[in-house]
Amino acid sequence: MDTDNVAKHLRVLWRTDRVIADIRLRHMLVGLGLRAFAALIAVFGLLMLELAAYLALVQVTTAVIAAAALGASNFVIAAILLIIASRAPSGRELELANEIHSSSMDALQLEARSLQTHVSSVINHPLNSLIPLLVIPIATMIIRALRAHGSSESEAASSSPNDAHTT
Repeated sequence: MDTDNVAKHLRVLWRTDRVIADIRLRHMLVGLGLRAFAALIAVFGLLMLELAAYLALVQVTTAVIAAAALGASNFVIAAILLIIASRAPSGRELELANEIHSSSMDALQLEARSLQTHVSSVINHPLNSLIPLLVIPIATMIIRALRAHGSSESEAASSSPNDAHTT
């Protein structure tokens, strides 16, 4: 397991989540704006229909027909805007972001499995992970002991003939 890979995958995951959230937020804002505009037009249509009813009650003229036609056309425009606002977001950007997100999640899962196997091998065989760490210090101690033992033997051998000459 490599912590750099985990960090890299987490950064990619975080960035793609931000991109996905940004795309969805932009889509929601555009949809909300269009819905608000459609509601405003529907209100104007309702006002025109009310004006048409008022004018019809007051006097019957061509102004009533014009106001009714204008109100009906405002409702048609509002319906068209609602249909446009309810469309799905752009597919390419969202598909790309979802694909990167899923590949990053797969890589993180692979790293997690690697960590799990490493941890389970350490737990099942704790000496296996300690042996490489202990080999070098033990070898160093053995070499030092052999050198110390070899130098003490050479000193003892060189001091014995001198003792014989002095007696």
